[in-house]
Amino acid sequence: MQQAIIAKAKELLANGSVNRVIGWKKGEFSYDITPDVFTTAEAIDADFVYDDFCGANVSKFLMKISKGEGKTLAFLKPCDSYSFAQLLKEHRIDREKVYVVGIPCDGKADINKIRENGIDGVLSIKEDGSNYVIDTLYGEKTIAKADVYAERCVNCKSKKHVDVDEMLGEEGDVIASNRFEMVEKIEAMSSEEKYEFWKNELSRCIRCNACRNVCPACTCENCVFDNPNSDINNKAAANSFEENMYHIIRAFHVAGRCTDCGECSRVCPQNIPIHLLNRKIIKDVNELYGEYQAGADPDERYPLVNFTYGDCEPSVVYERGGDK
Repeated sequence: MQQAIIAKAKELLANGSVNRVIGWKKGEFSYDITPDVFTTAEAIDADFVYDDFCGANVSKFLMKISKGEGKTLAFLKPCDSYSFAQLLKEHRIDREKVYVVGIPCDGKADINKIRENGIDGVLSIKEDGSNYVIDTLYGEKTIAKADVYAERCVNCKSKKHVDVDEMLGEEGDVIASNRFEMVEKIEAMSSEEKYEFWKNELSRCIRCNACRNVCPACTCENCVFDNPNSDINNKAAANSFEENMYHIIRAFHVAGRCTDCGECSRVCPQNIPIHLLNRKIIKDVNELYGEYQAGADPDERYPLVNFTYGDCEPSVVYERGGDK
């Protein structure tokens, strides 16, 4: 797939269809892949990469890039396309300035899961059929791909793109997902157990703002947490109240708009499962207002900004399950 993507990028740059390409390039290590913008065929040949570690969602970068001159070529995986469509819905991207090529995705690897399997000192990683062959400081290791897929890929909601100009490879389908399984386990806990669970997880937060900065639904130019008069701007939490407040407010701000792309958890240096807060709200919205997938339908109004006579009343929420 990498060669097909590179060929398409060079073709569209050469014939003037696009002025730039947003894709991925390797960082210091083979698994350290980061989004980047390419404007020449030479740069693409030198640095462009697409492999199982290209999990980064490039849709948010198009907010700024699409304001430039000419058109941008974006290669979007299925989950990326939901975020892209949601940003279009919110008028954050100029659709006329983006050419979207959809690329299929069978799942992306998580370097943290590789380390959790006792593989440290990773120097390089190569694909070998259904396995990864990993060169480490301590010798060569082999591990099955299925054992180290990112959580969002294990519980993928769709292999189908929402909005593309053309496809490379076969288009997929919306699929059944067990993505709410962990949310249900947390719901089954007592209030005390829930509190201890989140207290433990959020206590590791260092307020680096990586989750906010990468989130396609966090698009405010001036964030409330950047206000110098708030006494909480861009600093590590002083107490558990500040820890909780930051993440809970962020979850509420993206309610009804989060596409469940999982970027927040992917970039968290403390491995906090931030996406579970968003999934809890997605699950509640589905149960209280009817099934809704952010980014799936450009014409459908968000449940939380729409009114119907069938909307749930406060009593429905309270009768639903006490302290869920």
